[in-house]
Amino acid sequence: MTNKVTTKMTLAAGAAGIAVARADSAAVDKALETLKTYDWGSDREALKPIDQAIVGAQGNAAALKPLEKKLVDVLAGGISRSAQDYVCRKLRVVGTAQSVEALAALLPAEETSHIARYALERIPGGKAAKAIRDALPEVRGKLKPGMIGSLGVRRDRKSITILSKLLGDSDIEIARAAAQSLGLIGTSVAAGELRKFAKEASAHMKIPVADACLACAEQLLADGKKSEALAIYNELKGDAQPSHVKAAAMKGILTLATKK
Repeated sequence: MTNKVTTKMTLAAGAAGIAVARADSAAVDKALETLKTYDWGSDREALKPIDQAIVGAQGNAAALKPLEKKLVDVLAGGISRSAQDYVCRKLRVVGTAQSVEALAALLPAEETSHIARYALERIPGGKAAKAIRDALPEVRGKLKPGMIGSLGVRRDRKSITILSKLLGDSDIEIARAAAQSLGLIGTSVAAGELRKFAKEASAHMKIPVADACLACAEQLLADGKKSEALAIYNELKGDAQPSHVKAAAMKGILTLATKK
């Protein structure tokens, strides 16, 4: 008797769960439809089912994938700037390779470039990094330093050659962004490009390049490449360097000494 009651309760709970899931799915679909006409000043509460679905599906790739696809379809279908902003923020959380193409299409335009690359920064895999690299020659003005910065945040090794060429750019913001990103990438190759450029760097680039070299040294040290880190620190401890650079270099040398 007890087993029959338990079975009935389990079946009832399962049926209730399916009903709730269907109701949630319908609510999400309605919210996605709302996104197509959503704009500044619209009721943000109407999009809440999407937020709830994303939170509820965290850690469940199978549940997130169809939801991501629906968001991508809405984004690619042509929506307001406000709706684009909302979708890009969600794709920062759930985005995978299937989101890349739709996000990459937004990179060249000034009004959507930033929100698209913020999402691409967070998407794992080479496809997202390639989308940013490919878009770099297409953007101008204030968009370019941001795009360069995203490659640094991703520690994209394939962009090292591109970034090293930008160290001598006539736009100081672009040149500084390139140095900073090479520092964030922090590999032996990135360090080599920075050290080579440092020998001919103009006055306004000497400190950004030195700071980037310090960042490389820290990353190399973290990666166990002690001799390479030490070589950089020794270059940066000289009197020709700014006081903060010399201090950081000496600190790095002392840290290495304690790790032997």
